[in-house]
Amino acid sequence: MLSQLLWVIFPYACIAIFIIGHIFRFKYDQFSWTAKSSEFVEKKQLMWGSILFHLGIIPVIMGHIVGLGIPANWLRAIGINDHIYHIGAVYIGSIFGIVTLIGMLLLTARRITNQNVRHLSSASDILVNLLLLLIVFLGCYSTIVTNATTPDFDYRATISEWFRGLLILRPQAEFMLNVPLAFKLHVISGFLITALWPFTRLVHVWSVPVNYVGRSHIIYRKHK
Repeated sequence: MLSQLLWVIFPYACIAIFIIGHIFRFKYDQFSWTAKSSEFVEKKQLMWGSILFHLGIIPVIMGHIVGLGIPANWLRAIGINDHIYHIGAVYIGSIFGIVTLIGMLLLTARRITNQNVRHLSSASDILVNLLLLLIVFLGCYSTIVTNATTPDFDYRATISEWFRGLLILRPQAEFMLNVPLAFKLHVISGFLITALWPFTRLVHVWSVPVNYVGRSHIIYRKHK
């Protein structure tokens, strides 16, 4: 029963909250659909933290899409054998994961230790920072430490199979039974932030300023 709760009911509940929450917020609370800027309070730490986080998180997300969404035999069919995949997932993935972790450490420390930034932060802002920091740390730990200490574990034969089962509405919780604890915590915290997403500043991720490309230039005139 606990296995079904953690690996079937909880993920689907988080996905449902993610979808319904976004629809509700966009319909009834569009004016809060933004990330409040604290750049005028402190710039340097924000700049470095933001650059490192975004530089690392995009390849990390792409790696998760490939590792969880594409079956291993599909990759082998196009010439990406297990050795090549392992190099990309563990070594290159670890580099970008550490870059993301450093960025999150800078951003989280800034939000908590800088008094002015902390006063401008809501409880959800701090929660998001801490939860993202935990998720990235668990991901790095799983990739670097757990993979080294349990070399026989293959997440593509367990977590990936379970995840794809969720997507096609055929969940199989048994795939997660023997998964190492660090990976389990990483997955659970990932779904948790998915449920919190529509109610936090993370919604700004979907507000891509595409119209800026074709927008007319703003003309500034100096008055004497």
